Amino acid sequence: MGAVSISKKKWRQPKRLQPTELGFFGSILTKLLHRVPAALLFLILVFLWSSSTTIISGNILHVCVSSRKLNNLYCLSAGAQPNLEIPIPLVENSSIVLRPNIKKVGGENHLVSENPIDPPPVFNPKVEDDEEVRKAVKIVEEQLRLHRSWAVNSNPPAASCDGRGIYVYDLPPRFNKDLTRQCGDMVPWIDFCKYFSNEALGEAIPELGHGWFHTHQYFLEPIFHSRVLNHPCRVHNEDEANLFYVPYYGGLDILRWHFKNVSHDVKDSLALDLVNWLRSRRAWVQNSGKDHVFVLGKISWDFRRSDNTSWGTRFLELDQMQNPVKILIERQPWHVNDIGVPHPTQFHPRSDDDIVAWQLKIIRSNRKSLVSFAGAARPAAPENIRSVLIQQCAAADSEECRFLNCSSGGCDRAKTIIELFMESEFCLQPPGDSPTRKSVFDSIVSGCIPVLFDPFTAYYQYPWHLPEDHGKYSVFIEKEEVRKMKVNVIERLSKVPVREREDMRRYIVYELLPGVVYGDPSSELEKFQDAFSITINNLLERVSRL
Repeated sequence: MGAVSISKKKWRQPKRLQPTELGFFGSILTKLLHRVPAALLFLILVFLWSSSTTIISGNILHVCVSSRKLNNLYCLSAGAQPNLEIPIPLVENSSIVLRPNIKKVGGENHLVSENPIDPPPVFNPKVEDDEEVRKAVKIVEEQLRLHRSWAVNSNPPAASCDGRGIYVYDLPPRFNKDLTRQCGDMVPWIDFCKYFSNEALGEAIPELGHGWFHTHQYFLEPIFHSRVLNHPCRVHNEDEANLFYVPYYGGLDILRWHFKNVSHDVKDSLALDLVNWLRSRRAWVQNSGKDHVFVLGKISWDFRRSDNTSWGTRFLELDQMQNPVKILIERQPWHVNDIGVPHPTQFHPRSDDDIVAWQLKIIRSNRKSLVSFAGAARPAAPENIRSVLIQQCAAADSEECRFLNCSSGGCDRAKTIIELFMESEFCLQPPGDSPTRKSVFDSIVSGCIPVLFDPFTAYYQYPWHLPEDHGKYSVFIEKEEVRKMKVNVIERLSKVPVREREDMRRYIVYELLPGVVYGDPSSELEKFQDAFSITINNLLERVSRL
């Protein structure tokens, strides 16, 4: 049986978790509406209905417009603010201060933030103290070097499973399978159930070829779970294990509460239940969770709720969660046990031949355009550079730059995006709702050179899957130069020599591409390591050094 099983029975929200009354917010809204003329109110309602989705959660009004983060709806609300960027920890007397709380976990001191950040303070490029920025970045780079030191050198690694046993906890279904059964009620405007077909790869996309599926970017948890269950080094006896995998679908747990008016206690209840369940397991206790791994399909900030917002849970702020490794699509840069892995793309090869066939297709692709950008502006975030990039693209010739507007539903179909990127030399990848972008990996899979504007988009995120020398596969342009109109990005990219572009593309296609895609659950790759294999082999290497 696979990791995902869908029941046709519609899930019903327990009565005790039903949304409560709007209280103070509702009374203010009522008084306001009484003062608005009926005709004007009618026009306002028609406009909102036709151009957005409005959702009330707690005392927060969510107005949702198009965004690729959740199938073309972008919500101006707590936790989904534009330009969610990375905070710089304060530097005092040449040491990094993360406003931590030092607590004992398993007999050791660990940092537990008293005020977890969500959304975090903006990474401020205007900070006058360059030394503060330099030292903060140095901490991140030191952590990435540590992560890279855990990487397996052989490619592929030795096939033997001696000392490489993987134990998969058989969790009660409330921690994973029961969450998938809520797919129809998870987000108000999306039926997630279709994404759980084909063992959470989604529906096939035959027009793109073999191995292509409509995969949702938040489905790393069930995809990873399916692969671990089929891993040759899986063991069924805890005493034979070196690595312990906890298949908790924490991202789906969070997602189901994002737009419902429930208390913090409700949002945190399942995570706390899981921790209590693990406390009774001997394997968890004997190493204080250090040899355990959690795979979470959303960004780290979603699991680090602060006291002044309703967004997300506090799962990763719990004392018990400081020792285990957390695999995420976006890591918190100053938490050493957060490790970033690629966002799932739509390409899931089954065999080496599938990868080779796709490599040959994209290396031969006719690159009609110099630059392309698939995304949407962030009008509510003037500091975001997307609007500047869109203006520069619009001012260029169509052969120089092509813009696919995701705010009007242009990015609904994976085929549209992949074909755009396959026909482009460079793909612009500015930060969006958070620093990372799934689109970075779409561009790699398409053989398009990613152009990055923030090091936290990729360089400080994926030490196991992207090289330290980022010049091999990308172009970096400082976002402050773009924001201040000091550089025209299209003109800058046009000056990159053709030979240099070709070298970068060959490196992307032949070296990077196989390692950033997740093979399907029954994949039989021999020549290549995919993103899953790289991750699991490096995790095994890490626990071997404990």
